[in-house]
Amino acid sequence: MTGRSGKAGKSLKTILRAFKYRNYRLYFFGQLISLTGSWMQIIALAWLVYRLTNSAFMLGVVGFVGYAPNFFLAPFAGVLADRMNRWRMLFATQTLLMVDALILATLMLTNVIQVWHIVVLAAAQGFITAFDFPARQAMQVQLVDDKRDLSNAIALNSSMVNVARLIGPSVAGILIAAVGEGYCFLINGVTYMAVLVSLLLMRLRPQDYSSRGTKMWHNFIEGLHYVNKAPAIRSILILLAVIALFGFPFSSLMPIMARDILKGGPDALGFLMSASGVGAIAGAVILASRQSVKGLEKVLAFASLVLGLGLIGVAESRQLSLSVGVMFFVGIGMMLQIAISNTLLQTLVDEEKRGRVVSLYVASFVGMLPFGNLLSGTVASAIGAPRTMLIWGVLCVVASLVFFTRLPQWRKSGYPMLERQLALQTADEAAPPPPLN
Repeated sequence: MTGRSGKAGKSLKTILRAFKYRNYRLYFFGQLISLTGSWMQIIALAWLVYRLTNSAFMLGVVGFVGYAPNFFLAPFAGVLADRMNRWRMLFATQTLLMVDALILATLMLTNVIQVWHIVVLAAAQGFITAFDFPARQAMQVQLVDDKRDLSNAIALNSSMVNVARLIGPSVAGILIAAVGEGYCFLINGVTYMAVLVSLLLMRLRPQDYSSRGTKMWHNFIEGLHYVNKAPAIRSILILLAVIALFGFPFSSLMPIMARDILKGGPDALGFLMSASGVGAIAGAVILASRQSVKGLEKVLAFASLVLGLGLIGVAESRQLSLSVGVMFFVGIGMMLQIAISNTLLQTLVDEEKRGRVVSLYVASFVGMLPFGNLLSGTVASAIGAPRTMLIWGVLCVVASLVFFTRLPQWRKSGYPMLERQLALQTADEAAPPPPLN
């Protein structure tokens, strides 16, 4: 019995090893509180738009303007993340996002909200997050002292995001039914204070500013050349972009599936989104328990397959309980796709180009979502949400099978890069630690 408990304790310690770093603990719990509020707003906003317009196309429009700036601006924001203080970038963007949410809450609670208000504020949020995402992702390497724990930190981040996604939609569904969408927006605005306080309490190691001596445009082109010459990095970004275009926009169609297909209300929407959050947490735990990044490329291909099959299942289901069960696997596939892509990219990339590669990750992931949302809304208006989701699921399955066939080439390119980064980590450990800021 003692042996079993000892093994369980050791396994738990392995899964949670990034928590030994103070900065990471502050970041984790601050983001957990804030992202719970963000997921409340995402669900409430989607429900509000559909309630006001009864239009699948408008759901796509709001999703488009909320994410489109990431596609166009994130690569340049990544250059800034390599040239300026990432902590200051993140503090500024989180403050602006708080203001955006509070304006939305005020308009809703004073009963003057109109669709154009939502579109403008969603666009403003998209512009801010275009700078927030690259700074936040690139700063993660400063939160852990040992880069070998970076993959664990990213996996735990994914679990944190999906714990928030589990709690947020459930609470949002209850609040929407009880008091309306406005209080979801208000709570989201208040929760940003948790991030701001956690950032103020951090003590970060100095950041490498080696790219400051050149022009920004040169830095941008340099980042593109770097990715183009690294097939392992390039193939991850391409797969992620395809899945983000067709697989991830399923959330914009869920209000239609919940209300019109499954004949439910906001609580049904909350159950569906929470189920995907539970699945994502399960996937994050599996990923966090791994101690090596080698082999993740195969799991990445499998994740795309699971996501695609899950979308096909949701499209064909007409029972809420069955749809909730299938959404669990959708969540697993989505979380593994996002987290493994991030883990492999952050592990493969050279430190001085981290911000730029991470920004291309953001452009491939968050930046493709608006086009997927707009495309999904347009197609769903023409052929219905279930058929749209079915087609997208099939395309995700095809993308996963293509990636499976190219795994030998990926390993030939990627494994030498992984070994090089491990050697650099060993050299860093032998050098004296830099002073804290």
